[in-house]
Amino acid sequence: MPPVLALIDLQRIFAEPESGWATPDFQRVVKPTQELVELFSPQVVFTRFVAPEEPTGSWIPYYEQWPFALQPPDSYAYQLVDEFRDAPTLDKTTFGKWGPELAEAVGPGGHLVIAGVTTDCCVISTALAAVDAGIQVQVVEDACAAVDEESHRHAIALMRLYAPMLEIVTVDELRQVDAAAKTDGAGSELDPSESQ
Repeated sequence: MPPVLALIDLQRIFAEPESGWATPDFQRVVKPTQELVELFSPQVVFTRFVAPEEPTGSWIPYYEQWPFALQPPDSYAYQLVDEFRDAPTLDKTTFGKWGPELAEAVGPGGHLVIAGVTTDCCVISTALAAVDAGIQVQVVEDACAAVDEESHRHAIALMRLYAPMLEIVTVDELRQVDAAAKTDGAGSELDPSESQ
């Protein structure tokens, strides 16, 4: 089964500088993400973080801290950025996007490639849950961004500790593997470890 690309929360609420959840490097990940979509299509899932209708448990103080985010899923803030606006989405009210929907798309013991925002929250939460489910995970470092560069580096370093179940890769590495697989006529599995 080919790998599935999960693109985490490429939404206006994280992209727009005036947002309380602005990700300063958001624009840096748009072009690498577009390249990933070309490589992995049609095995691409866009996710959205959305607020619950009624927060419960520890989400209550969370939304007391971030009241601006208590908006309906169809609000402007929660839409994908213009570059990806027409894509269907998997919506979750949780940081991690791993669950029955992604599990079904990836398949048992499958291969999940992750990019998006933010590296230090929804990306790492999704990656570690998938690892726990026995999925081979690759996180595309140059197609992720965090609340700041230091947080991005720390999250990437932490995820490196989960090797060999979780591998940190770049768009270039994935592109090279894809090109090599096409040259060999073997079909693309997009596994950078095969190119070394």
